[in-house]
Amino acid sequence: MNKILAIAGVVIKELYRRKDFYVLFVLTALITLLLGSVNFFHDDRIARYLKEICLLLIWISALVIAITTTARQIPAERENRTIFPLLAKPVTRAQVITGKFLGCWLAVAVALAVFYLFFGVISGSREHAWPVLKYFQALWLQWTMLAVVIALVLFGSVIFTSPAENVTICFFAVLGILLLGGHLNTVALGQKEPARTMLYTLYFLIPHLEWFDVRDIIIYDWPRIPWLDCLLATLYAAVYVVVFLFAAWLVFRRKVLAT
Repeated sequence: MNKILAIAGVVIKELYRRKDFYVLFVLTALITLLLGSVNFFHDDRIARYLKEICLLLIWISALVIAITTTARQIPAERENRTIFPLLAKPVTRAQVITGKFLGCWLAVAVALAVFYLFFGVISGSREHAWPVLKYFQALWLQWTMLAVVIALVLFGSVIFTSPAENVTICFFAVLGILLLGGHLNTVALGQKEPARTMLYTLYFLIPHLEWFDVRDIIIYDWPRIPWLDCLLATLYAAVYVVVFLFAAWLVFRRKVLAT
């Protein structure tokens, strides 16, 4: 466990030495503050629009940070040839995969905490209310969803040779699931065989990341989600994380690292 935590610590330090997080946070803050300073047509619902835009920017920024950070982990180790002394410590390949995953996930957690703290301050200054439990549920479910994304990208990093290729494919895959994944069963109804069976199979196989998007409970001031549902969603995500990490380990353990 100490070896896994050591690898994770290196990943966290690497992320905050780079400018990705800072650039995305500054952009999110500037856009949100700019829109918040404008009272469109003196509309009282401006606070709702502000929350919707800010949460959307947080989701996009978190996805970009998670995907780009994870995609370069193992390829960078190979390119810099630091993977060889790392495995000679000795550290097993399973520990490398687990440590990289944990490091990326914890790094994203810190980024999300900063984003949601900023969001809470801006939203609270407008509405003079701080529904902390709703913020926690939204943050937790988004972080849980990002665990699946990080595991998927880590799996892609041991398959694709180029980090850019991995980033592009995984980003469009995640975006497709978020936008279209929940509608595949409906689309399948209008298809003929074998397309109907293929779409239904895909619907039940893919991780439904859209289930973790609970921004509406904050935007529209809906009631909190039952805690049992949050627990079930967490367990659902954990299954996919284990599957993707196990698949990444299976490929990585057979991968020839020598160049």
